[in-house]
Amino acid sequence: MVHIRIRTRTTAFAGALIATALLTAGCTGSGGSTKGADAKAPTDAKKVSGAITVLTQRTDLAQDGTLKKYAAEFKKIYPGVDVKFEGITDYEGEVKIRMNTENYGDVLMIPSVVKKNDYPKFFASLGTSAERSKKYNYTAFTTVDGKVYGQSPIGTTPGFVYNKKVWKEAGITAWPTTPAGFIADLKAIKSKTKATPYYTNFKDMWPLTSWTAANGSVSCDTQAQNKFTTTDPWAEGSDLRTIDTLVYDIVHENLAEKDPTTTNWEGSKPKLAKGEIATMWLGSWAVIQMQQAATAAGTSPDDIGFMPFPAQVDGKFCAISAPDYNQAVNIHSAHKDAARAWIDWFTDKSGYSVTNLALSPVKGAPLPAILKPYEDAGAKFIELNQDKTAQVNEIDNESEIGLQKPDYRQELIDLARGAKKGTLDGFLAGLSKRWSAAEKSAGN
Repeated sequence: MVHIRIRTRTTAFAGALIATALLTAGCTGSGGSTKGADAKAPTDAKKVSGAITVLTQRTDLAQDGTLKKYAAEFKKIYPGVDVKFEGITDYEGEVKIRMNTENYGDVLMIPSVVKKNDYPKFFASLGTSAERSKKYNYTAFTTVDGKVYGQSPIGTTPGFVYNKKVWKEAGITAWPTTPAGFIADLKAIKSKTKATPYYTNFKDMWPLTSWTAANGSVSCDTQAQNKFTTTDPWAEGSDLRTIDTLVYDIVHENLAEKDPTTTNWEGSKPKLAKGEIATMWLGSWAVIQMQQAATAAGTSPDDIGFMPFPAQVDGKFCAISAPDYNQAVNIHSAHKDAARAWIDWFTDKSGYSVTNLALSPVKGAPLPAILKPYEDAGAKFIELNQDKTAQVNEIDNESEIGLQKPDYRQELIDLARGAKKGTLDGFLAGLSKRWSAAEKSAGN
């Protein structure tokens, strides 16, 4: 359910973006086979041949030639394979329609609209979970009946992207370890600098969903998502209550922009890079974009920092690690071996995760440089258990709250800024009531 996605708005859902929301509404139509198929890893690169099409949400990389460079490197190992890319701006919407046919590329990013249990109808298996989990993280996110149907080339973790120069100017020398400490730091930034302490990205909406991705960080509990099937997500002391209370307090204490309805995601990047904005909750995927904005603005990329949610367990921060979009092989592809070869190479050998300052899905790989401070601080990375993802999504849909949608947090921010009547406790109690009723309806 918590799906953290790399996004530029030309990349994944705005994600969406975060935490892994595995999929709530199914594709319709006749696309897909119910028999299942395997895309086996080729044993002899010289014998693999064919032309494959890779559908991608990275329209920026498709247009600037970056993906062609990857294809050229891949062809050095697999000379008989030609790789063509199709960048799709409205990726979710268009691919959903195309999956009603058999024509949805040879390799594609699994759209969030596809129900997890339907993966075998549309995608070829990459192998067993027991086998792949020895080498890769995130295999549980696409495992159905013991087989894995997708592999993300990168992992991400949610956190605060911040301007280190501004925080230092405010006299802050260490990461806050509690929500109260975080609020105090934002107040120091407001009083000692000219920067807007926090920026909500309210108008673009999708960044608000990233807050759900912090679920599990507060308690350092890998079962934090599964517990939603039997407990109140906003109970006293729960992760989500802590998270949403912090969102409320930031806005209620006038530590965010004056008018959230006028925020602009693209415009926020140079503002943070130049120190006009101090802090934004996004994900590790956003760091490179802020660094690029700093270079363009003539400021130092080294001013861009990244910090975890302000909570500790046993004196240590706990960060959630999750995959971006998962690459999969179209079950109808005529060149499954070539498609599988591309996924394996892109995951293991392309250097894509390093270039994007992202977590590698390969177990034991070093952390990206931007997360070196996490390592120095002894932060613990955990992956949320996915066993009850379907049940959680069912309850969420029934409750009409939308943990992976921005609406309820827009209401929360409106409440905090006085544009909506009520109290925080009353608002959270209303969410709890709706969730409880949906639990009963779903038979949990």
